[in-house]
Amino acid sequence: MKAPDLDDLAAFAAIARRRSFRAAAVERGVSVSTLSQTLRDLEARLDLRLINRTTRSVALTEAGARLLERITPALADISRAVEDTLSEAGEATGRLRINAPEPAIELTLAPLIAPFLAAHPRVELEIRAETAFVDIVAEGFDAGVRWGESLAKDMIAVPLSGPQRYVVIAAPDLIARVGAPQHPRDLLGVPCIRTRFASGLTPAWEFERAGEAVRIEPSGPLVGASAHGLIRACCDGVGFYTTFEDFARPHIEAGRLVTVLDDWSEPFPGPFLYYPSRRQMPGPLRAFVDFARWRG
Repeated sequence: MKAPDLDDLAAFAAIARRRSFRAAAVERGVSVSTLSQTLRDLEARLDLRLINRTTRSVALTEAGARLLERITPALADISRAVEDTLSEAGEATGRLRINAPEPAIELTLAPLIAPFLAAHPRVELEIRAETAFVDIVAEGFDAGVRWGESLAKDMIAVPLSGPQRYVVIAAPDLIARVGAPQHPRDLLGVPCIRTRFASGLTPAWEFERAGEAVRIEPSGPLVGASAHGLIRACCDGVGFYTTFEDFARPHIEAGRLVTVLDDWSEPFPGPFLYYPSRRQMPGPLRAFVDFARWRG
């Protein structure tokens, strides 16, 4: 029996992981028909059926499951070895998958993307926007981005920016109509705009000044998920709103919005890039960590 080609085994592993010829073909960058033929050739070479497939499902046979279990660590080791060798030669290559909430993507990751890819043209960067905290290892991500309170203690964390802060903003016309709040609890008596995440969570507004912490749940005529859309409504005088200062800055500088309760808006550390502590870091991740540290 002729030994199977390494690329054929990697193709089989992709089909087995994805449980879909179409998804595996996208991952491998080939057509579905090419991938299907590769699997048929591999099965013929081994004289074993590895995958049962119908028009609706893809399932491993017992032999396929045993083979996948044995080759998965080996394929991962080979991939890391290639990435490490290329990285040592000064060129990272391969896919880098990062999970991050949208504010972190827009405020911290987005400015890094173009210069990083220009410096590492053989890296394929995938960034998924997700507000809810996820297990990056279980979901197949190389790294995640979150603020400090959401970081697991067994992760390595690298700061991506300097301090940030939330500000409470309102249109000048609204301030003229209802007055400027002097204490966070004054917001309970005026119209406010709330954020509701896809999970259904509507976070409370939290303030701190000189060691005094205040947590309120204001009400108002508008609830939404898009920060930019809600800022536009705030500019139109719909209500008070709290968001990242960097999101609101262009409108503040243009005079469309003003901030209130500034002495209650203390800065906090910016988001962190975090990843598992492991001895053999994939080349693209190592390159991104080094790049983020250098830019910081």
